[in-house]
Amino acid sequence: MTRGMAMTVAATVAVVLAMSGLVAASVPLYRAFCEATGIGGQPRQVAATSAVPVGREVTIRFDASVAKGLAWRFAPQVREMTVHLGEDSLAVFTATNLSDHPVTGTAVFNATPDKIGRYVAKIECFCFTEQVLQPGETVHMPVSFVIDPAMAEDPHAGEVGTITLSYTFFRAEAPVTGTGRGRS
Repeated sequence: MTRGMAMTVAATVAVVLAMSGLVAASVPLYRAFCEATGIGGQPRQVAATSAVPVGREVTIRFDASVAKGLAWRFAPQVREMTVHLGEDSLAVFTATNLSDHPVTGTAVFNATPDKIGRYVAKIECFCFTEQVLQPGETVHMPVSFVIDPAMAEDPHAGEVGTITLSYTFFRAEAPVTGTGRGRS
């Protein structure tokens, strides 16, 4: 092999390894980017609230998907609900492992329209931790959230009447022993 050919092979291998590393890190990097910039309608995590519900209502739609390569069925138990701003609300999703071996998944989430993300506060969510499902196991995973009443005062977000909360499960890279949270 000539020196030029060896350098080309080495450069190609380095590029492939770098791209593989970026793919493996894409979910946590995306999550960190959204949390740092507020882009993508990233809801915030909060402790239980003591906000008083206000009269204004909004419709919350739930979207659930599974990334390619994860043999799970994942769906909200209710596709849509109406909530008052400031009201603690609860939605439940169901996930089933369709494979014949334990699988660990991690969910990413966002809210649309993008300008509404800062007003969606998650109190508890299956998306905060990795979830381990045993072969054929079905679990019910809750999401406790509140829509900040300050949304009604925002001239750019106040007219929003429908919010979509989207969750996508990806296969977690490192297997986790034990079980995830949010089981019932």
